[in-house]
Amino acid sequence: MPRTTFPRDRFDDLPADAGRVGAHRAENPRMRGWVVLFWAVLATVVLIAVGIFGTLLVSGRVVLFPTPEPTVAPLPIVTPVVDTAFDVLVLNATPESGLATQTKDVVVAAGWAEDTVLASEAGSTDFAETTIYYYLPEDEAAAAGLAEVIGGARIEQSDVYQPAEDPQARQLTIVIGLDRTSTPPDATPAP
Repeated sequence: MPRTTFPRDRFDDLPADAGRVGAHRAENPRMRGWVVLFWAVLATVVLIAVGIFGTLLVSGRVVLFPTPEPTVAPLPIVTPVVDTAFDVLVLNATPESGLATQTKDVVVAAGWAEDTVLASEAGSTDFAETTIYYYLPEDEAAAAGLAEVIGGARIEQSDVYQPAEDPQARQLTIVIGLDRTSTPPDATPAP
């Protein structure tokens, strides 16, 4: 049978002004309900934000360290220069005869010596757009100047028309295209 009375010990004599002593499992009276609610809402918002960011990161919609896009360097602007030190070869690549001679006359009138400008027929008669070919990159300004002299033309760097016997010769080549003929390229001649 259990005992209902126990011998007295030092824990039975407590001072009257001691307040609460011992383990009490009651709620802390200083803790308010709104503080708990605030921390719960804050934790929920943080967890949702981390979840959304993680999902976007995994799906590839957000990249933490993107590789920079390569920038395209602008092409240098070439200032046309009329340089009469170049030899000029004029090739007529159209079915209309006499265009090479007419273009030669325009070039000679612009200051080139008669013996440095050669007019001839090209191997084809269906070249679309009048083009001036130059050999070295530093000759581009002279090609642009010659294009202005003849009333505009496309310029292109190429070694196709460079003289084989003298690869260091300074030569510009004008290939006259169908855009310089008196009949448009797509017009059919009348019978």
